[in-house]
Amino acid sequence: MTSNILLACHGLSAVVDEKPILHEIDLEIPQGEVHVLMGPNGAGKSTFGHVLMGDPVYEVTAGDISFDGEDVTELAPDKRSRAGLFLSFQAPVEIPGVPLRSFLRAIMEGRGEKMKNKEFRKKLQALAETLDMDPAYLDRELGVGFSGGEKKKVEMMQLLLLQPKLAILDETDSGLDVDALSVVSRGMELYRGTCDGTLLIITHNTRILEHLNVDRVHVMVQGRVVAEGSADLIAEIDANGFERYEAQLDA
Repeated sequence: MTSNILLACHGLSAVVDEKPILHEIDLEIPQGEVHVLMGPNGAGKSTFGHVLMGDPVYEVTAGDISFDGEDVTELAPDKRSRAGLFLSFQAPVEIPGVPLRSFLRAIMEGRGEKMKNKEFRKKLQALAETLDMDPAYLDRELGVGFSGGEKKKVEMMQLLLLQPKLAILDETDSGLDVDALSVVSRGMELYRGTCDGTLLIITHNTRILEHLNVDRVHVMVQGRVVAEGSADLIAEIDANGFERYEAQLDA
């Protein structure tokens, strides 16, 4: 376990439309580790991911976010992306008229990464094979007509192409069958193995976690991190749910 802190939030609070959502979040993630943010639906987990990426819908009202030694609290989303932050969406986007291949090339160039066309096509072909994706999908409109599993495979392809320093995966296992879940898990492991990648997995389900070696678990309830611990917390939550954590706040 490394002591090099990649992401640190101190006293982070945020609102949306003046409604408080996050309350004084303190959370640190060292480089190269797998962290999990768990909590019931509506706990603020997805909001936390969007706040980390600088989504302008949310306003930070207190605290700060440090990433790779830099205060990024006021940084625009595109600059956070170039710094090495990546967020997969709970509901992946559809963009009619834009082929997947063109979209992937655009996001790479947006990060300042250049690759010759032949090399790029070869790279995408190899990734499609790795992720059990039909290569024909590369020339289809982004997300249009894709199954939930195919959309998640596209996110894994983005992850492996961009190799960010920190990948925030929001409900990545949502709606996946066993085969698709296995492919997505393999994508995560490839990402970690190729660039010492760091993961923050946001979920209320434990299915995806069965395939990963988790270093730390954070439990969020009502916009607050109410507990932290080792991977042993996953089994406890799987057996008993979040009721005792919710009761702590209601007491």
